[in-house]
Amino acid sequence: PARVAAVKPSSMYASGSESLIKQAREIQEEELHKFCVRISKLLVNQDYGNETVDSLQRLYLIFSATKYGRILPPDLLKKLQSLLCSPHSSEQLQALASAILRETLYFGLHSLCSEEVQDSRTVSYVSAVILAQVRVKDEVSALVHRLLKCLESRQPEAQSTRHLLPVLSKIISLSPESLTEDHINLVSRKLVDWLRYASIQQGVSMSSGGFFTGPRTRQPGPITEVDGTVAADFFTVLCVGHSYTDDQWMNLYAFSMIRKWLLCYDTEGSGNADSAAEHKKVLFIQSVQDDRSEVDGSVMSMVSATSTSSRLLPPKERLREKAFEYCHRLIEQSDRKAQKKSDIVLQKACLIEAVTIMDIICREDPSFVYRAFPCVKALYGRLSEDLTYSRALLPIAQFYLNHSETAAVDSEAVIRQLFSRFPSKLFNEPMLAFEFTQFCRANVLVLSERVSFYQQSFPNLFKFLAWNSPALISEYVELLPPLLIPETAIEILHSLLDLPCLTAALDIQLRSASSQPSERLLLDQSATVSSSMEAFRHPWYRGMFMYILRPEAGTGDTIDRLNALHEVLADMAENPRVVQCAQTVPVLLHIFFNIVAQFANQKLINQIVLVLMERSSLLFNIKNYKTEVQRIFSSHILVLCKLQPSLIVEQARELLEFTGTTGNIYSKENFYIHVVWAIGEYLSVSYDKRCTVEQITSFFETLEAVLFEITQVRQSASPPSYSPRVITVLMTTLAKLASRSQDLIPRVSLFLSKMRTFACSSPVSSCYSEEDIEEILTRANELINLLKLPSVAQFVLAPCAQGTSPRWHRDTNTCLPLAMRALSDVLQKETGFLSG
Repeated sequence: PARVAAVKPSSMYASGSESLIKQAREIQEEELHKFCVRISKLLVNQDYGNETVDSLQRLYLIFSATKYGRILPPDLLKKLQSLLCSPHSSEQLQALASAILRETLYFGLHSLCSEEVQDSRTVSYVSAVILAQVRVKDEVSALVHRLLKCLESRQPEAQSTRHLLPVLSKIISLSPESLTEDHINLVSRKLVDWLRYASIQQGVSMSSGGFFTGPRTRQPGPITEVDGTVAADFFTVLCVGHSYTDDQWMNLYAFSMIRKWLLCYDTEGSGNADSAAEHKKVLFIQSVQDDRSEVDGSVMSMVSATSTSSRLLPPKERLREKAFEYCHRLIEQSDRKAQKKSDIVLQKACLIEAVTIMDIICREDPSFVYRAFPCVKALYGRLSEDLTYSRALLPIAQFYLNHSETAAVDSEAVIRQLFSRFPSKLFNEPMLAFEFTQFCRANVLVLSERVSFYQQSFPNLFKFLAWNSPALISEYVELLPPLLIPETAIEILHSLLDLPCLTAALDIQLRSASSQPSERLLLDQSATVSSSMEAFRHPWYRGMFMYILRPEAGTGDTIDRLNALHEVLADMAENPRVVQCAQTVPVLLHIFFNIVAQFANQKLINQIVLVLMERSSLLFNIKNYKTEVQRIFSSHILVLCKLQPSLIVEQARELLEFTGTTGNIYSKENFYIHVVWAIGEYLSVSYDKRCTVEQITSFFETLEAVLFEITQVRQSASPPSYSPRVITVLMTTLAKLASRSQDLIPRVSLFLSKMRTFACSSPVSSCYSEEDIEEILTRANELINLLKLPSVAQFVLAPCAQGTSPRWHRDTNTCLPLAMRALSDVLQKETGFLSG
C-alpha cells in the first residue's frame, strides 16, 4: 500500500521523520494486514534480498511507532520465528526479526524455547525476545539454563560467546533470583577466567597486499599500554591493540558487568576470623605462585584443578580476589600518559569503575581494605588538585566514607575538599552535578552524623541546584530536610528565597571569567553601572555578590541591600535559567516549612514570622515569582501561628506596622489577608494570658483605620483594586476583637452600618459583581446582628483554644460558621426562621 510504502526507516531521522512516524501510527489494520501478507510471500520464497530487508524495516517502524501492541498474523509470526531461530539466517535478518517480535503483543514462547538452537548469536537474539515477552518465571529459568550451557560449551570458530553476556546482564537486572547457587558459581568461575586470563597478543587482522596481490594475514603483535609500551602484565580494558581476540572481548564484557554481578550475588561476607585467616593464607600462596592458565590465550571453562588457590577459595571469593587485582592494575594503568584523547577519557571512566568495584569488594570483605587503602590514598593524592578528574574523586570519597573507620583514617578532609571546590568551580558540569547530588543522597545520614561541616555547606550545595534546577529538583527534595537544623534554618530560608539571585550571579560569574582581560578592569567606585555584569565588577556591589556566592553558612542570614541587588540583577530576570530556578523555589519552601514545623521552638517560629513579613516584598522581580512565594507564605503562616499562638502578642509591634501599611494590601493581598485573619483568631487571652485590652484596642484601631481608608467614598475615588475578601476579613477581624473588648462594640457596629454606602457607590458597583456586593452587605449585616448579643458573639467569634482546627478563612470570602448565620437569621424578625 502507498501509505506503508512511504514509511521508510532510512529517512526516519531526516526532516520529515515526525511525518513518517505519524503515518506509521495512522496505518489501519486492513492496510497492515495486506502488508504482512506481502512480507509472508517474500519469506516463503526465501527471498532475502533488499526488498525483504526494506519491508521488515518498515514493519518494525510501524510496530514501534505506537505504545500499543499490535498482533502479527499467525503465518507471519511463525515465519519470523523460524527466521530468528535459523542459524543460517544473516545477522541483519535475525536482528530485524528479533526487534519486530519484541514489539508485538504476547505470544506463546514454546517454539523459541527449543534446545535445538545452540549457536551463541542466535541464542542472544532469541533471548532478547523471550525477555521482552516473558510472563512466567519458569521461562526465565529455562533461558538461564540455555545461556549458561552455551557459555560452558566450546563454540565454533566463527561463533563468539560475547553476544551472551549482555543478555545475562539483563537477566540479572530483571530477575536475579532466576540463577541458582550452581549457576552463580559457574558464572563466577567464568568471570575469573575472562578477567584474568585473556591473551596478551593482538588478534589476527587482515591487510591489503597491494593492487596485484591478495590480502595477507598480518602476524599478531603484543598488546600495548595506552602510552605505547608493550604490556608486561595481564590484559585489561586499558590495553591497546589493532584487533582483539575473542577472549579479550570477553574480558571487556566481563569488566562491564562485574559491578552488577558483585552487587547481586557477592553477599556472603568473609569478615569472620577463620575466613579472614584462610584468606590471608591464600594471599601468601598467591604471592609465591601465580596460577596462570596453562593454556595461554584461550578462554577456559574452569580454573585449572592444579591451582592451589582454586582449591582453597570458593568461586565467589576467588572472583573477588581477581576482580580486586584487575581494578588495582587499572589504577596503575591510569597513571600512564595516554597518546590519544579517547584513551584519556577511557582512563577516567575506568578509574571510576575500578574504585567503585574495590569499594564493593571491601564492603563484602573488610580484609581487602588494608590492601586497597594505600592504592586509593595514593590515587587521591595524585588527582585531588586536578579538577578534570572531578568525577573520579567521587568514588574515592565514597571509599573514604565507607572504610575510613576500618583503616583508622580521617575522611573529613577529603569530603571537605569536594564540598568546597566542586560546587563553586564546577557547578556548570551537569553530569558532575547529578553524580554529586546522588553521592549526597546515598550518604545523607552518614554525612549528617559524621561530617561536622555538612550542614554548614548548603550555600555551596545550592549552586548545583541553582544552575541545574529542573533536573535536580527531586534530589534536593530529599537533601533539604537533613540540612535543616535550628541554627541554620533562617539562613536556609533566605537562601531559598534568593536562589534565583544565585543563578543570576553564577551566570554572571561564568561570563565574567571568560571575558577579555581588558573588560575585567575594576570600575571606578563613583561610576554608575548599567548592567549586572558591570555591577559584578564594581567594588560597591562586590560584597553583595560575594555573599550570594559564599561557600559556607555562618556569615549572616542575609544582606541589608537586597533591594539594590535585585535592581542590578533586573536584566537577568527573564533569563531562562533564572526563570526555571524560580519555578522550583515554591516546592522547596513547602518542604522547608513542613520540616521546620516539626522541630521549631518558640524563638525560631517568631524569627520565621518576622522573615515572612520582611521578605514578602523583598523578592527578585521575576514573573509570577512573588505571587507564588506569597501564596506559600500565606498557607504556612497560619500553621506557624497555630503552633505558637503567643507570637501575635510577642510580635505585636511588627504585626501592627505590617497590617497598618495600606500598601501591603495592594502588593501582597493574599498574605495580608492571612496575617489579619491570624490576628483575629489568636489575639485572645485564651491563647496567651499576657494579652491585654490595650493590645486588643491597639490592633483594633490600626485595622479600623485601614478599613476606613480603603472604603472611603469620594466622587474622585478610583475603583477598588483589591478583592472583596479583604473587606470581609477586615470586618470579621474587627468584630472578633470587639467581642473580646466589649467597649469597642459600638464603634464597630457603627462602622459596619456604613458599609452599605460603600458597597452601593458607583466606583464599587463598576468593579465588583452583584455577588461580591451582596457578600459584603450580608457579612456586615450578620456581624451587626451578632454583636447585639455580646456573650453569643464572643462564643461564635472566639472559639476556645481546645476547639477543632477552624478552616473558615479558607472558604469563599471567608464566610463564618453556620452558627453565625443561624443566629443572624434569628435576630432578623422578617426572616420567619421559626415559622411553620
